[in-house]
Amino acid sequence: MKQLYIKQKVFSLNEKFTVKDEEERDVYYVEGSFMKIPKTFSIMKSSREEVALITKKVMSFLPKFYVEVNGNEVLTIKKEFSFLKARYTIEGAGIEVIGNWWDMNFEVIRNGEFIGKVSKEWFTWGDSYKIEILDEETETIVIALVIAIDCVKADHAAAASSSGAN
Repeated sequence: MKQLYIKQKVFSLNEKFTVKDEEERDVYYVEGSFMKIPKTFSIMKSSREEVALITKKVMSFLPKFYVEVNGNEVLTIKKEFSFLKARYTIEGAGIEVIGNWWDMNFEVIRNGEFIGKVSKEWFTWGDSYKIEILDEETETIVIALVIAIDCVKADHAAAASSSGAN
């Protein structure tokens, strides 16, 4: 099983970070569109070839994020209407998340079969995630899913802090 690590810098204004392997070599580069609409995150291999793109839909009543892998839309993460607690759903590509994806501790199932596992690394500076991937074929989907969920969480936190400020 292949292991990858995502560690985001806490005070990174340009929203750039890398995905590293077990030997701490950069495997993927992630670049966010700082202060642009629509908000996007591009995931590139070390050759700087884009392999996935995460886009926040603009002009929707509830937040919605699209995940493209190799030019094909494979996932949608959307907020559901709820009065008490924020609820989100993940749809597409036969992907199912089992566990607590809000706390970044979950397994990824595709068409009923285990393809990966994500766990949050504790006691680190910034958000750090360990990703275990069973098959190289699904590596990009799992990485895009983790980054998309992190985008949803950051968007939710920003919305909560702005509504709490009023």
